[in-house]
Amino acid sequence: MAEEERTVRRDIAFVLDCADNDRLAEFWCAVLGYRRVRAVPPYVSLAPADGGGPELLLQQVPEPKRGKNRMHLDLRVSTLEPELSRLRARGATLLTGPFDDNGVLTTVLADPEGNEFCLLVWPDPGPALG
Repeated sequence: MAEEERTVRRDIAFVLDCADNDRLAEFWCAVLGYRRVRAVPPYVSLAPADGGGPELLLQQVPEPKRGKNRMHLDLRVSTLEPELSRLRARGATLLTGPFDDNGVLTTVLADPEGNEFCLLVWPDPGPALG
């Protein structure tokens, strides 16, 4: 590996296209416990309040959302309620579920602009392997 490849800092950011990045910033900050870290039009950057984890970059675009998202966020929780009620109170719309998806309780929701995301309850993992 070249020396420059080893010294280049690499962070991950997930980008979500939207019509109103201020509106979605409020929604996703409340849902994820993130905070706004900067805004440089057409972007609003959100990051975990504790500083760890990936950035969510909201990109304002002129065209409306069409069809199903090719990539979406999964929120993993230990129990479905009260999290489902909290998300719906924040503006999420229930699309499908809850349903069993190979042992994972899955609920598909949409943010205020219709971007899909899932609320997942994984089964008890049991004892550690190894």
